[in-house]
Amino acid sequence: MEKKNLYIKGALNCAETIIDTYNKEHGTKIPVAIGSGMGSGVTCGSLCGAINAGVAIIGFTTGRESHLEENVARSLVNQYMKKCREKYNSEICIDLKNNKITCEEIVDFAYNELNKILKK
Repeated sequence: MEKKNLYIKGALNCAETIIDTYNKEHGTKIPVAIGSGMGSGVTCGSLCGAINAGVAIIGFTTGRESHLEENVARSLVNQYMKKCREKYNSEICIDLKNNKITCEEIVDFAYNELNKILKK
């Protein structure tokens, strides 16, 4: 399902937007505050906040509680990151911005790929 206009500049940051939208659409209660420090590439142009929020959601929804459990989240995150690199050649905020990728575009992409990876 294609999502449009999830990100509204000046409202929630990119990571908060991903978490908030996921909660609303899937009935989860992941704290939106987890994404508060992820925006603008963890505030310094590093890992894209939207991508980072997707990683957090994958961990929250499929992660393990013990070393005795299989680490399903790890392989799903690997798939997620590969999709981002295939499309944009980077998951780094400053690289995305330098390549004229808007926050709106990456939020939509990250959210759609997250749902595909989690098959929701």
